[in-house]
Amino acid sequence: MLHISNNVVIPDAEIEISAIRAQGSGGQNVNKVSSAIHLRFDINASSLPDFYKQRLLQLNDQRLSKEGVIVIKSQQYRSQEKNREAALARLQEIIQGIAVTHKKRIPTRTPHSVSRKRLEHKSQRGKTKGLRKRVTPD
Repeated sequence: MLHISNNVVIPDAEIEISAIRAQGSGGQNVNKVSSAIHLRFDINASSLPDFYKQRLLQLNDQRLSKEGVIVIKSQQYRSQEKNREAALARLQEIIQGIAVTHKKRIPTRTPHSVSRKRLEHKSQRGKTKGLRKRVTPD
């Protein structure tokens, strides 16, 4: 079982995990052993609450297919069990990430005192520069 929060849990039966051969360097071990993990999680067929399903389906992520299936490939470690744990941790991270709702930012206005100070400083600067002009005899 994959624990998402206190009251949201994903049963193991809903997560499809298969072992595949890893890519890249590694010598004979890569050619012989299926140490990489291919994890598939169908959002629509899952027992997640509707809130989670809607947010996951709206997610703009390359790991999400058009059919609503999250596909995670883990081949970071040499052992199959560590790759399995890493893939499950990534799935858990994705689902927990969409559960957080961010507070909408309310834009603030510049206080009048700040604008007034800026304009006063600007006019004071202008007066200072005006005193630097050449004096003409009248």
